[in-house]
Amino acid sequence: MSGWNEQTVLTTGANSGIGLATVVHLARLGFRSVGSVRSYAKADQVAEAAASAGVPVETVLLDVTDARGCSDVIEELHPAAIVNNAGYPGVGAIEDVTDDEARQQLDTMVIAPMRLARLAIPHMRRAGQGRIVNISSIYGLTTTPFSGWYQACKHALEAASDALRLEVARDGIRVVVVEPGGVQTGIWGAFEDDVGHRAGSDYAAGYQRLRTLLKAFSLFMGEPEGVAKAVGKALTTRSPHARYLVGPDARVIAATQPLIPTDLRDRITRLVTGL
Repeated sequence: MSGWNEQTVLTTGANSGIGLATVVHLARLGFRSVGSVRSYAKADQVAEAAASAGVPVETVLLDVTDARGCSDVIEELHPAAIVNNAGYPGVGAIEDVTDDEARQQLDTMVIAPMRLARLAIPHMRRAGQGRIVNISSIYGLTTTPFSGWYQACKHALEAASDALRLEVARDGIRVVVVEPGGVQTGIWGAFEDDVGHRAGSDYAAGYQRLRTLLKAFSLFMGEPEGVAKAVGKALTTRSPHARYLVGPDARVIAATQPLIPTDLRDRITRLVTGL
């Protein structure tokens, strides 16, 4: 992998949280680090963070749900690696989420990352190597109330990643899933907006209980830089793992999930969330 660390890496959703930490960390590792953002204002945020860190980070304007835009960016960059990070929580009970909301979330968090991978694979295949890192979540392995569609997206992303990993391994392309637990990012601030859209819901009490639980749990969440380091490891090690769990909470959940009967887990979850 001579000269690998000088190759171009595209990270989506780069203006804050995990995406921002990742583009800065990858620049420190020597990659040509490029982050996608949806506006010039967000590009300025990336530029400020990069300048503060003393590293070069480029940006491209991209809405990952825009198929033509995705094609143009891949054709411009020919990235050696992609970090699919763009996404949002979309809090809401299944009964409260509309078809359009569900489609938008699936488009952003499942179809878009696979589209970018599909577009980049021919370039990677010609180079004889490449990396596709998909930022999932511990919610790709477990399920709780009030964010079912977010979790459905992460489950789907993991399944598609598993299939893709097998399909392109012969071409020297490695597909990796990163599964963080709770992380201090702006995604949790969006929770308040989502709950505000559910006024009058039959699940209002549950949303309030969830708000209280998240506020308490936020004290123990990890930092985005921990996820960025896992991404860096996935991109620089010769033989990356298929999955990287990030955070003690993620590791505990992954280890105990198969050991707890579903009925018992359901009873505990309903008790905690007031259902």
